[in-house]
Amino acid sequence: MAPPTVTTVPPVTLAGGRPPRLLVSPHGVVVPVVGGTGPPWTVRTPCGATASTTGTPLAHATIVLDPGHGGDEMGAIGPNGLTEKALNLAVATQAQAALAAAGVSAVLSRAADYRMTLDARAAVVAADQPQATVSIHHNANPDGPHDGPGTETYYQLASSTSKRLAGLVWEEVTRALAPYHLAWEGNTDAGAKYRLATSGSDYYAVLRAHPSTTSVLAELAFVTDPPEATVLARPDVQKVEGQAVARGIVRWLTTKDPGSGFVTPYPRTEPAGPGGGSAGCTDPPL
Repeated sequence: MAPPTVTTVPPVTLAGGRPPRLLVSPHGVVVPVVGGTGPPWTVRTPCGATASTTGTPLAHATIVLDPGHGGDEMGAIGPNGLTEKALNLAVATQAQAALAAAGVSAVLSRAADYRMTLDARAAVVAADQPQATVSIHHNANPDGPHDGPGTETYYQLASSTSKRLAGLVWEEVTRALAPYHLAWEGNTDAGAKYRLATSGSDYYAVLRAHPSTTSVLAELAFVTDPPEATVLARPDVQKVEGQAVARGIVRWLTTKDPGSGFVTPYPRTEPAGPGGGSAGCTDPPL
């Protein structure tokens, strides 16, 4: 897989001599800068530690794309061995390229196959301060057969801008996947929706970490469904998904389109899945 495209600024021209907000390390890891007068800089690692590294400063990006899972946290696994972590990164990379072609800058929170804590993902968003972040996932454990793609997008309940972005991404992804005539699977409440924790806050950490930042979590298709896994393993379909995500984002940025697919979710009581913490996390080389 080709390395992600990044937008850089010269390290010596940052206003007021302040440190950069984000770096791409020599090994291609995107890290927030937390101190130092470098190079080298003090950065927060994907596992949440601090380290010293050189790197290429990143310019402010309009969008943060967050490929879910990574490293030993593989996410869902298809019957063909396709891992969600690899699929999420491939689709996010395609979305980044499509956004760049549309003149919209985007940075990946996770740029390769390594584990990354939820706090570290939030730190990338905090450092970049984008207009929006979209966390890219693929789903598992559907309710059963579904009439068309079972795409789900989750929005921040208190944010009308998040709801609109979720509706636009849902609209574009379902439209892009519909021509593949498959035995689709999905949940009975598939669509653009919210999910709340028992506390009443947004259930997903990536949605509640920065309430003032428009955030969406997208479950694009079911990697555990055999016919879906077969097509999702194809690079051309990964490109179709990534371009659809990008089109939804561009419409959110440039139009007043309201989006569609909004549904009222049924209550869910299952606990959050494992992962996202720092226990046992091993950082990649910076």
